[in-house]
Amino acid sequence: MDSFRDKLIPVTSILVGIVVVWYVFAVILNTPFQRDLDRRANVTPGVVEFIGKTLAQPKPTLPAPHQVAVNFFENTFLRSVTSSRSLVYNAWVTLSSTLLGFAFGTALGIVIAVGIVHVTTLDRSLMPWIIASQTIPILAVAPMIIVVLAAIGITGLIPKALISTYLSFFPVAVGMVKGLRSPELTHLDLMHTYNASRAQTFWKLRVPASVPFLFTSMKVAVAASLVGAIVGELPTGAVAGIGAKLLAGAYYSQTIDIWSALVAGSVVAALLVMVVGIAGRLVDRAMGGRPA
Repeated sequence: MDSFRDKLIPVTSILVGIVVVWYVFAVILNTPFQRDLDRRANVTPGVVEFIGKTLAQPKPTLPAPHQVAVNFFENTFLRSVTSSRSLVYNAWVTLSSTLLGFAFGTALGIVIAVGIVHVTTLDRSLMPWIIASQTIPILAVAPMIIVVLAAIGITGLIPKALISTYLSFFPVAVGMVKGLRSPELTHLDLMHTYNASRAQTFWKLRVPASVPFLFTSMKVAVAASLVGAIVGELPTGAVAGIGAKLLAGAYYSQTIDIWSALVAGSVVAALLVMVVGIAGRLVDRAMGGRPA
């Protein structure tokens, strides 16, 4: 209970601070447009009334938190899940490519890590290229992937999943390399003393030691995979998905819808990270680990 309270108070304090700062900047950024509206209407509102107007604009420069909250609630709970305006529907479209890309990225990262740990040539030649690949902006890579795959007749879910794979494989590969190399030299010497083969050393020592590193890196990878799926929807002209909601909001200056979609993406990312964390604890417990 004390541990929960120690976590709840700091998180709540930061959240309250963010909301207060958000309101302040909403008033500041919406003030010029509101002054122009009042000047055209030839009205001079008081300070409190003026602040209220800046926080109630239909298309504000920066929506107020309560505007985003109302929009999020309406499009999540008051609309049919089959509606194109439903955030649940759009989140599910993005989630499908996210999970597929995350699965591809995790598998690719593990394979690369195993190769790097066991093949010295790959460690020296492949690792620098893996690191360099992450310096390329995903916004530059995404249209290239979409165009190339469309030229050979591959469209829909796969291109978005591959963009997610591009972002998610890197943390898994780096984390697994560190995990597979985490056993101490004395443990490796002990396995050698037992005359264990490389395969036995890998499965009985390196893999169990790497599991905590794997799930930690998977938390980063699943969030990166979601970002990749959203970015992958932008150049495709998708009609559904969180990325499509962001595009539609940008086209029609619906800033409240944009922020609501961003909140939906944040909620999905938090849930995915939570699920990976729970899976990690279950696996650790199944392997005989003790709770911290």
